[in-house]
Amino acid sequence: MKKLIKLLPLLLLAGMLCSVSGQAFAADPIPGINIDIGTANSPDNASGTVTIILLITILSLAPAILVMMTSFTRIIIVLGFVRTSLGTMQMPPNQVLIGLAMFLTFFIMAPTLGEINETAFQPYMKGEITQTAALDKASITMKQFMFQHTRQKDLKLFLDYTKAAPPSGVEDTPLTALVPAYAISELKTAFQMGFMVFIPFLVIDMVVASTLMAMGMMMLPPVMISLPFKILLFILVDGWYLVVRSLLLSFNS
Repeated sequence: MKKLIKLLPLLLLAGMLCSVSGQAFAADPIPGINIDIGTANSPDNASGTVTIILLITILSLAPAILVMMTSFTRIIIVLGFVRTSLGTMQMPPNQVLIGLAMFLTFFIMAPTLGEINETAFQPYMKGEITQTAALDKASITMKQFMFQHTRQKDLKLFLDYTKAAPPSGVEDTPLTALVPAYAISELKTAFQMGFMVFIPFLVIDMVVASTLMAMGMMMLPPVMISLPFKILLFILVDGWYLVVRSLLLSFNS
């Protein structure tokens, strides 16, 4: 009974708050949201609906476009090779590597995206060109970027498989063949750069392992001893600067 008496002020305060909140909700009702699905009364309404559908489709395909049609693939693979060659396990974390790869991708793709904005997106928003023309102009700009970094051997592989005629230029190259050809070309380039990153750290591992065996310390893991030396070497040569510089220069060639 005494406990109930002590809790009585708290119960009264809670009741007052509930009554005040109820009055507030009654005074300011929550607005409702209605969604109407029906037929379009004019071609403009139908065009707006198609635009929304296309926008949702592009947003759903954005991760695939980012990975397969930009410089993201090469960058993230090379950064992954750097971490593996150092032997630092999860340092830097995946979030750091992916974030760095994304911002480097935006930096490298800035001229291409700027050209798409000037030649396709802005004219379409101003009503100067149609959706089809805007998509064609944007695809041509992306084709020029991918074609520049695609090996002719890889592109020929997919064109021969579809028995398509050799294109006369970049504009006539189908995206269905250019995108996978660009992807495998990027994979090969990234693995070549990763191999070059591995060599100095592999030498350190071999030297440390040979030294430990010569000293009879066979039970001591060589990785534990070589890790500080690899990190020290990476710091002394300013490794992150060299890796990022190599990536940037690889897209300028």
